[in-house]
Amino acid sequence: MKQSNIELWVGLFILAGCFAFCYLAFNLGEVNILNNSKMMTIKAEFDNISGVKKGSSVQIAGVPVGTVTRVILDASNLAEVSMEIDKTLKIPTDSVASVKSQGIIGDKYIKITLGGETELLQEGGELVETESAVDIESLISKFAFGSVQKEGK
Repeated sequence: MKQSNIELWVGLFILAGCFAFCYLAFNLGEVNILNNSKMMTIKAEFDNISGVKKGSSVQIAGVPVGTVTRVILDASNLAEVSMEIDKTLKIPTDSVASVKSQGIIGDKYIKITLGGETELLQEGGELVETESAVDIESLISKFAFGSVQKEGK
C-alpha cells in the first residue's frame, strides 16, 4: 500500500512540473496563444524604416507597449509595419508613428506620439501620420565631404 501511495505522489509532482513548464514556455517564449487577447494589431506606412525589424520595440513616452510583428514592402513601394500593442491603450487616430534610435548607433524602434483626436484606433487600424528614419550615415558623409550647404553662402 505504501508503494502505490508514493507512486501517486510522484506522478502528481511530475504532472505539476509539466504544467509549470508549459505555462512558462508560453509566457516567456514567443508563443502568443495566451497573450493575444490582450493585444491588438495596428499598421503604419513609412518611406524609410532603416533598422526596424520584426521584434523591434514599440514605445509610447519611452515605455514599451508592444512589438513589431511584420515588416513588408507594399504595392506602392512603402514599408508597411504591423505592430501588436496593448489593447487597453487609447490611441487617437491622429497619433504619429516615428522611427527612432536608442542612442547614436542603437537599436531602432517605433515611437508613437499620441494625438488629440477623440476617435480612437481599433483592431487593424492604421496610423496615417508617420516620420521615417533619419539616415545618420548619409548625414555624416555629406557633412564630412562638403555636400551640406551652409546658410548665408
